[in-house]
Amino acid sequence: MEPLLVDRLLLIGELFQKDMERAFAGTDLTTARVHLLWTVHHNGPSTQQTLARLCGVSPRNITGLVDALVGSEHVRRTPHPSDRRAVLVELTESARDLMARMQREHAELNESLLRAVAPGDRAAVARGLAAISSHLETLVTDAAAAEGSRDGGAG
Repeated sequence: MEPLLVDRLLLIGELFQKDMERAFAGTDLTTARVHLLWTVHHNGPSTQQTLARLCGVSPRNITGLVDALVGSEHVRRTPHPSDRRAVLVELTESARDLMARMQREHAELNESLLRAVAPGDRAAVARGLAAISSHLETLVTDAAAAEGSRDGGAG
């Protein structure tokens, strides 16, 4: 029997997770910490409140992630230029180098994955993946909203 589309997507997610675990084995970087580094890399120095929103985690969770990354010297907290009460989280030079390397590896993997698809099929695959990811995002958002309304608006 041919695997369902959802089964293939789950396998792809699992393979990406295993590859990330392999890439960061022996380091203090976790998936959540790398996600935070990637977010700062792409958005620039940000407040913890902004990072929590962008990463989809609680303020308490973002504090723990930032604390760990400060401890491993991947990020630093700096004064906000216009709000004395706020601090910005920014990458250290070594983390910027790491993120630049990851971005290059990301582009190389992208090219490798595209080569696995026949050139005439690539546009259709891209459109299909965009449609699937957009629809799945809508399903997740709608489910979270429905769950929040069942819980009396909490969440």
